[in-house]
Amino acid sequence: MRHDESTPARLRGLPSRLLFLAATQAQRIVGDGLARAGARQYHYALLSALEEFGPASQAALSDRTGIYRSDVVAALNELTRRGFVERAPDPDDRRRNVITMTEPGRRQLHGLDALLAQAQDDLLEPLSGSERRELARLLDRLVGHHARRHDSRT
Repeated sequence: MRHDESTPARLRGLPSRLLFLAATQAQRIVGDGLARAGARQYHYALLSALEEFGPASQAALSDRTGIYRSDVVAALNELTRRGFVERAPDPDDRRRNVITMTEPGRRQLHGLDALLAQAQDDLLEPLSGSERRELARLLDRLVGHHARRHDSRT
């Protein structure tokens, strides 16, 4: 989608459109960076949640990452095949699996951290460090506000 002098000024100034365009560019840049390591955004999100919170059920991982449960299962299948996570029956509920990150998974996550840092630099290249922090602060505030509004309605 174009965003230059040939775009009507009315469109160039719409924050919702600018957010959409920036998000589209971010998805492309981040997706390309992760693809270089044979990874996807779901892989990064799941490994991040496991490192931060420790072993978890598939349902808990879905809740923590916002990834649909069926997509969590598919991504965990991929991570399991690559040796990055292990599934084991939950000792408290044998119908449920507990997912644990392996040492190769931890190394993969740290490698993905480096790729994502480069992707963030590519995305935010025209902004100074203070502008990047301010943008992140404002976006966090905006997303948090709407998440709270949504939560209060459900």
